[in-house]
Amino acid sequence: MRRPLQVALLVLSGLGLLHASLFTDLFLRYVKEGMRPLLIASGAVLLVLGVAEAWASRPDAGTARTSRDGHALHDGHAHASRHDGHARASRHDGHGHGHDHGSVPRVAWLLLLPALSLLFYAPPALGAYTASREAPRAVDRQSHFDPLPATSPLPMTLTDFTRRVQQDREQSVRGRTVLLTGFVTPEKGRDTWYLTRIILSCCAADAQSVKVRIYGTPAPAADTWVSVTGTWHPGGTLGTASAQAAMDARGTEKIPRPVNGYTDDLPLVPSR
Repeated sequence: MRRPLQVALLVLSGLGLLHASLFTDLFLRYVKEGMRPLLIASGAVLLVLGVAEAWASRPDAGTARTSRDGHALHDGHAHASRHDGHARASRHDGHGHGHDHGSVPRVAWLLLLPALSLLFYAPPALGAYTASREAPRAVDRQSHFDPLPATSPLPMTLTDFTRRVQQDREQSVRGRTVLLTGFVTPEKGRDTWYLTRIILSCCAADAQSVKVRIYGTPAPAADTWVSVTGTWHPGGTLGTASAQAAMDARGTEKIPRPVNGYTDDLPLVPSR
């Protein structure tokens, strides 16, 4: 890879990171919100390095160095000639093994693909394809649960609903109409589907899903974001690990995808 292309790679990578993290919210498809400052700093560093490399490799830079160091070059002409002869010999004597150690491997060309994708075609966010290939994550244990407000329908996160169903021995969700939001993950061969959220610990590589099985309504298209109103679907003993995180749907409404879809936030209650 020649030096101009190395410069282009640095500049494109820097611009891609800045585009995804500073001027858009694309970075939220791959990492958590807290990583934004680091991405901006990384993009700025790559851009500065690319500009510095371009400045150092301009044609007049070599001329200026030659004129400044002309005296030293003249005095060391014999030494340079001997060194050059030794270098030529080393390339032909088997010690060099035919490698140019100053060049960049051709595989480095592949780095252009992610750099260009951040600028022109960002890969889609994780969704039903990922969630359908892994079991839902186990929710954290909770020993104490506060009383639920009297709001109906009651907005809940998928994590809180699952925790209440399987751990709240007061069975506070029994008979309550709740409102959950997430995206659709179809379930092959069954009349049910999953309302799903994908949660990141750091980045897309460590993504985990939390799911609630939905009964009583046909599955919308995969990856469609919906709000579902309904009640707990009986199965197992409520308040114990045998209870399934499931809901009998009474209403389903399509909603826009949240800006940060990798969180399990409370749904917004529609205005009346």
